[in-house]
Amino acid sequence: MLVQIARPYASALFDLAQSENQLASVETGLSDISRLIGESADFSRFLRSPVISGDTKAEALDALLAKAKTNPLLANFLKLVARNGRLFALDQIIASFRELAAQARGEITADVTSATPLTGEQVAALAQTLKAKIGKTVTLNQHVDASLIGGLQVKVGSQMIDSSLKTKLAAMKIAMKEVG
Repeated sequence: MLVQIARPYASALFDLAQSENQLASVETGLSDISRLIGESADFSRFLRSPVISGDTKAEALDALLAKAKTNPLLANFLKLVARNGRLFALDQIIASFRELAAQARGEITADVTSATPLTGEQVAALAQTLKAKIGKTVTLNQHVDASLIGGLQVKVGSQMIDSSLKTKLAAMKIAMKEVG
């Protein structure tokens, strides 16, 4: 359901940013906001709260965005989203916008889950390997899941590559049950 709410907003922002030649600036601003949402539980709760009115959220965002010197196009967009009571879908709006921007650049996004954070060298090597396999520049969204024990799970579009130890151990467990 969030995707259905987010797509029209993301598409409208993308079209406007592209026509105003501000795509990179808006994308950077959205990344900053996404990081703030991830780092601040209070800010995240504020955005999702149904108790706080859209106008109150818009005023608070206006003050916050003015101090952060956010792109005016993005600031106006966020205030509109707040007034319409759709800030709860902001994460999905940002994700949809990033997909549209990546498509416009001829890039593809891959979700990479690892047991520990990847080093810069590992990220570069993985991106290069995926680029060679797919033929497009690959942007990596990194996630950490300690339960994988080791290895990686890479999802590009509908294709999943799972080389995690957790999956290999589960497969061995099933194979051993069948033998015994």
